Amino acid sequence: MRQTKSISGRMKGYDLDLLRSLQVLTEEESVSRAARRMKMSEPAMSRQLAKLRTAFADPILVQAGRQMLPSAFASGILSQVQDLVRQADSLLATRALANLASMAPTFTIRANDLVIAALALPLLEALKQECPRCEVIWAPELDAAASDPLRDGGVDLYIGATDLMKPEIRRQTVLRDHMRGLVRKGHPILAAPVTPESLVLYDYISVSRRGRARGPIDWMLQNQYGLTRRIAMVVPNYHCMVESMKGTDLILPLPGLVINHISQDALGLTSFEFPFSLPGIEAFQAWHPRRDTDPVHRWLRETLFRVSRKVFENVAV
Repeated sequence: MRQTKSISGRMKGYDLDLLRSLQVLTEEESVSRAARRMKMSEPAMSRQLAKLRTAFADPILVQAGRQMLPSAFASGILSQVQDLVRQADSLLATRALANLASMAPTFTIRANDLVIAALALPLLEALKQECPRCEVIWAPELDAAASDPLRDGGVDLYIGATDLMKPEIRRQTVLRDHMRGLVRKGHPILAAPVTPESLVLYDYISVSRRGRARGPIDWMLQNQYGLTRRIAMVVPNYHCMVESMKGTDLILPLPGLVINHISQDALGLTSFEFPFSLPGIEAFQAWHPRRDTDPVHRWLRETLFRVSRKVFENVAV
């Protein structure tokens, strides 16, 4: 069995920044990727690698064809380095979080209007309990890859369900939901148990920011029952239609998250479950890995997760 020497036996005169560079270089197996993660230039990261090689008397990264791989020594001490950096960060986190009351951070979170409507006020209230001077900016979803603003630092968190996400982005599920049908009270579809056949007797409103009319409901109707529903209208968000639904026989499919936050009685509306299983909706909060050890960012994520569990507790699949 290969024996691994400890860090203290091989390195003198190091500091936390150099240890962090050692961790990231070994994890990323690339100077350029490590530089991006540490938000520094490649030449600066190359100088860090040179310092590490001198301090450890070890190459740290070695060329293997067209890629670089950690040396046996670097791989062997990685867990020790990770523990040391984590412990140091925890000390910094304790100090930073103790100063939350005097800080004035601004957090930019990207999400769609459904999530914003449900989470914005509860999250702000929870954040201000510990950090009264904080500010939250909610940015709308875009058609571009959601991970791009996370990588360049323009957005602190993304909340949504997109699959257009780079593999290095961290995720944490905050909501599991499913679609239901919203209709006016007394809608004729409710006169009997809802069936696939009764679903296709009425016109539908489809909600899609990208103008997409069809989705899983149509796939299920067509492939399982040979049926096709009629899409009468496509709208970019549900807000513009909810208050006028009571005067029509239209059906508006929406996530339970939305339906639970609509005043159905006051609006003369009610909802029903679809008579077949549809793919679940899983929303997550996402962030770039360079934010992992940022104590204030971690506090934001933990607060959002706690608030979302409370807000969404009645909509889980």
